[in-house]
Amino acid sequence: MVTFKELGLVNSRKMFSEAMAGKYAIPAFNFNNLEQLQAIIMACVETKSPVILQVSNGARKYANANLLKNMAKGAVEYAHELGVDIPIVLHLDHGDSFELCQSCIESGFSSVMIDGSHLPYEENIALTKKVVQYAHSHDITVEGELGVLAGIEDERSAQSHTYTRPEEVEDFVSRTNVDSLAISIGTSHGAFKFKVKSGEAIPPLRFDILEEVSRRLPGFPIVLHGASSVPQAIVAQINQYGGKLENAAGVPEDQLRKAAQSAVCKINIDSDGRLAMTAAVRKVLAENPSEFDPRKYLGPAREQLKELYKHKIINVLGSLNRV
Repeated sequence: MVTFKELGLVNSRKMFSEAMAGKYAIPAFNFNNLEQLQAIIMACVETKSPVILQVSNGARKYANANLLKNMAKGAVEYAHELGVDIPIVLHLDHGDSFELCQSCIESGFSSVMIDGSHLPYEENIALTKKVVQYAHSHDITVEGELGVLAGIEDERSAQSHTYTRPEEVEDFVSRTNVDSLAISIGTSHGAFKFKVKSGEAIPPLRFDILEEVSRRLPGFPIVLHGASSVPQAIVAQINQYGGKLENAAGVPEDQLRKAAQSAVCKINIDSDGRLAMTAAVRKVLAENPSEFDPRKYLGPAREQLKELYKHKIINVLGSLNRV
């Protein structure tokens, strides 16, 4: 077993406490490859922001568990090389079994999410509690979830929202002893979060649910998944260079900023990063169809992704200069 401390990582406990006190949210950025990881670390070092590196089960299969472990260690060393020792969490995103969470913990993850939101309530509690008991014995923090987000996340998909029921959160947290709770207030996975036509308004997030959850769980860390904004300039760039993303829409950034100033101390952003990289790659290959060197199209993709993440940190999450 490799411990997260051996890799130079931290768990999320202190990070969340400071975020809630400072009224900002920690960026939780997903990565699958080297360029994404480089962009995340560069952006967070340049803005002096703490960060949660998120890995889904699909990403872990894609990148290989042993390689990911060493990439996380390398990320810590890379940040130091760039001149700022930012706190870094390596987090399992949407773990769906005890065995997966256990495997991640034993390979150096410092935080795991056990997502039993698709299960009946009592089964969700039982699974979450089992993961928490094992994780806490190794000083690993655990995120649970109540409510179901629509959209596609790795191999799992849901056709519609099931909003979090505020009357369940106190019982869930007290019985499972989770360290943070992901709730469903209208965000969703993927680049097509809302079925809106051109000119139609995007439905607002259910801040009434967030406020009631916060009232029932004062001072408890809340997490938002599916919080990409799907920047229309990036969507336009993709479409300009041969893509086909029609009516892609995300969560308005002003709503995410409002959430970050409340009890929400972790905001997950994945699809925006995928869009930014895809847009840059498409542009290079469209303008230089004879190009075949991956460095020549992944380099610009990495740079565009870094700038996107810096924007999120500064203007949306509020985690600038928190290190």
